[in-house]
Amino acid sequence: MQVTIDLEVNGEQRRCAVAPRRRLLDLLRDDLGLTGTKECCGTGDCGACTVLLDDVPINACVYLAAAAHRRRVETIEGLRDSSQMQALADGFAAGGAIQCGFCTPGILVMAVALLRRPAAIDGAAVRRHLAGNLCRCTGYVDIIEAIVTAGGAARTAQGAGLGSHA
Repeated sequence: MQVTIDLEVNGEQRRCAVAPRRRLLDLLRDDLGLTGTKECCGTGDCGACTVLLDDVPINACVYLAAAAHRRRVETIEGLRDSSQMQALADGFAAGGAIQCGFCTPGILVMAVALLRRPAAIDGAAVRRHLAGNLCRCTGYVDIIEAIVTAGGAARTAQGAGLGSHA
C-alpha cells in the first residue's frame, strides 16, 4: 500500500507515492536523487541526515515521508545558492573546517538554520545549536569558528541588502 504526498523540495513542488513507513531520508536520497543528505546512525543521533522542514532542522532518518505532506523541505542541495551557504562555504574553506566531509552537509544545514535567526552568533550559541551533530574528524573547533565567522559575514551581507534567503 502506498500513499500520495505533495511536498515542496528545494523550491520545487513534488508529488510522490510512498509506503506509509518510508523514511523522508529514503525518499530524498533514493527517489529524488538528493544524496547530499547522508545516513550514518539511522536513529537520529548523529545529525548527518539533517534537513530543514518548514525552516526547522529535523533528522530525516527518523521522520516519515508521509508526515512531510504539504510541507517544505530544504536539503543541502537546495541551500547551496543561499547567502548563508556562501558565507559558510568561505568560512569552512578558509578555516579548514572540513576533513572527511561526511558530517558536513548536516552541520551546514544546521548552521544555515542558525544564521537565519535574527540573534547574534557566538561560539556558545553555535555549540548549543550543533549539539546533535557529530563529527569524528575535526574536533569541532574549526567548525565553530567557521560558523561564527560566517555569521558575521552573513549579517554584513544582509545589511547590504542581499537578503536572508537569497
